[in-house]
Amino acid sequence: MKCFEFCAKNKTRCNRKECRYWINKPDDQMCCILSSKKDKSMTLEEIGEIFNVTRMRICQIEKKALAKIKNLFAS
Repeated sequence: MKCFEFCAKNKTRCNRKECRYWINKPDDQMCCILSSKKDKSMTLEEIGEIFNVTRMRICQIEKKALAKIKNLFAS
């Protein structure tokens, strides 16, 4: 079982700061995976706050990811 699955199942906060998914956000059990699985959509600003980057950087990452996905299906 992955740590975010364990935290979700047991409704506990993650204390593994070395985990690549750990964020300093107590409302989301300290896990960006659990934060992204919420039923509400998030703004680029909110996502930027989670990863401690700007809204513009999230926008750049989103555009690159969408371009890669389009290239996968264009082939």
